[in-house]
Amino acid sequence: MSERLITLNERAAMIRLAVFDVDGVLTDGRLYFMPDGTEFKSFNTLDGHGIKMLIASGVQVAIISGRNSPLVERRAANLGIKHLIQGREDKLTALDELRQRLPVPMECIAFLGDDLPDLPVMRRVGLGMAVATADSFVREHAHGVTLAAGGLGAAREFCELIMRAQGTLAQARAPYL
Repeated sequence: MSERLITLNERAAMIRLAVFDVDGVLTDGRLYFMPDGTEFKSFNTLDGHGIKMLIASGVQVAIISGRNSPLVERRAANLGIKHLIQGREDKLTALDELRQRLPVPMECIAFLGDDLPDLPVMRRVGLGMAVATADSFVREHAHGVTLAAGGLGAAREFCELIMRAQGTLAQARAPYL
């Protein structure tokens, strides 16, 4: 007897923790360095508001990034993201450490990534998604792929998918009507 396939909406309906990669997901993946070595990144305000709405809907949010950046720390603080792990190429181990603080079952975790270091997490969580501009191998192994590019609305799309599946999106939009 074959196991029934779980739909994207069914996966999204169970999510209690949404985890984001940064470079290529919350940004367009380009790294900018000034001559003095100072780094800067470009974040999308649509993505940021989507994350704020997701948090307000009751879903916890975290960032796990392979690189260290004070800019990411600042962005996380601005968005109200309380769980930030940086400088960790082994994102699956980082997620296990996060789960010790936030005991959320794997099937209730969503992850949005774009590159090979994200794949071990994407394959083990309940909802592992890739941005449209992700590596093709990563897209092949994701539960779903956003229509929007990383840093250009993909995180908003991901947040709204979860909220729509949980029945909270209309309520989040209502104050703006």
